[in-house]
Parts: sequence; structure tokens; C-alpha cells
Amino acid sequence: MLDLKTTDVTQTRFYREVRDIGRQEGEANLILRQLDRRFGEVTPDRINTVQGLSIPQLESLGEELLDFQGIEDLDAWLQAHQE
Repeated sequence: MLDLKTTDVTQTRFYREVRDIGRQEGEANLILRQLDRRFGEVTPDRINTVQGLSIPQLESLGEELLDFQGIEDLDAWLQAHQE
């Protein structure tokens, strides 16, 4: 049985997976808010695509979107970086 008084649960695989899911969702939400503020309402297809990106992809997109001139730049970036 797992002794929670002496076990560091932050070292468990479950904890790391949950933490990573939360981080991925947080980064996706931040990027979507930035896109919405800069270019207006983001379509559901774009939202779903951004939400499906990995953490490294989201980090890259977060940096690249600073140079986007229009929503078409997002579409081109997504097309070039889909797994």
C-alpha cells in the first residue's frame, strides 16, 4: 500500500502526466487569448488545432505569433508544424 505520509507524490508518473496536461491546456489557452485579441475571434477549427499542439509546439507558436501580420500567418504556421 502507498504510504502518503512518506511518499513524494510529485515524483509519480500520474502526477507528472496531470501536471503536463494542465501546462499544455494553460499554454494553449494563453495563445488562443492572444490570437483572439490580435486578430479577432478564432474559429473553432483553429481552436481545436491549437489545443492539440504539444508543449514544444505551443512554445514555438507563442514566440512566432509575435511576428504574425494576419490570421493567415497562423494557418501557414499550423500547416508547416503539424505532426
